[in-house]
Amino acid sequence: MNIQVLFFASLKEHLGKAEMQLEVPPSQTVAALWQALSMGVDAVPEQILVAVNQEYVHADYQLKNGDEVAFFPPVTGG
Repeated sequence: MNIQVLFFASLKEHLGKAEMQLEVPPSQTVAALWQALSMGVDAVPEQILVAVNQEYVHADYQLKNGDEVAFFPPVTGG
């Protein structure tokens, strides 16, 4: 399956790219994708927000061919 992955804010800086195209196995979850993408990268937060096709999803969401996956760092405010 082909998907597009987008990284925002500090994740873009830590991973050194804003977007990428990937081939992933069928039924891969966004949690497994994030684990694979962040492995070995220093200072990447464990808790992140994920949107698929511009809607927030849970970590167990199973990806489908053509999905656009966006990763966001935790948001804080005050």
